[in-house]
Amino acid sequence: MIAGVLCLAATLMIYVLSKRIYKIQPKIYLSPLLITPLFLVIGLVWANIPYETYHTGGKWLSAMLQPATIAFAVPLYKYYNVLKKHAVEILISVLSGSIVAMFSSAVLAEWLHLDNELISSLIPRSVTTPIAMNVSQIIGGVPNITAVFVILTGLLGTMLGPLVVKMFRIEGEVARGVLFGTSAHGTGTSKAFELSSLTGTISSISMILAALFTLGAAPMLISLL
Repeated sequence: MIAGVLCLAATLMIYVLSKRIYKIQPKIYLSPLLITPLFLVIGLVWANIPYETYHTGGKWLSAMLQPATIAFAVPLYKYYNVLKKHAVEILISVLSGSIVAMFSSAVLAEWLHLDNELISSLIPRSVTTPIAMNVSQIIGGVPNITAVFVILTGLLGTMLGPLVVKMFRIEGEVARGVLFGTSAHGTGTSKAFELSSLTGTISSISMILAALFTLGAAPMLISLL
């Protein structure tokens, strides 16, 4: 129990420090979502601490992911009129992006000759972690492996998103928000809020819609495979 509490404290300390560094130098390779797990893995391996021991304390952070999503309701209320105006465009764009994300994941997994368990773990990679893990469990995947894919997807989306925006000259805040929220879930939404409050809000609703679409469509996709 004491070891678990120490692991929890170490996680928070590393995250806070990396977040401060990221504010000074906002480079993707200094992102807290990359630095924190990297240092934790190195520390756990060096100290020979099993994951089960770490999880006794770290599970409380995982438990807070779900209620934290409720905080997105504040900007959604603030920009309700904008969301209402662009509702159809957002719905169609997010639905299309979600289908492409799941289908491309399945095709890539099949091409790499991965087994069914890994395919099921990979399919929900483009939605926020707690929902992705639940979807993975429902369709026969491994939630912990899915969480790794989700983090990697978020980091790649955050890295490539600004390049895509610049390359295709995407100026609209709604379009930018849908791009980050659909492709890079919570990590992308954090980046979207750096661009503007409205972009972050659109990204938030896109992330939530993508999660709902994936939750409904993933089991059907698995049955087709």
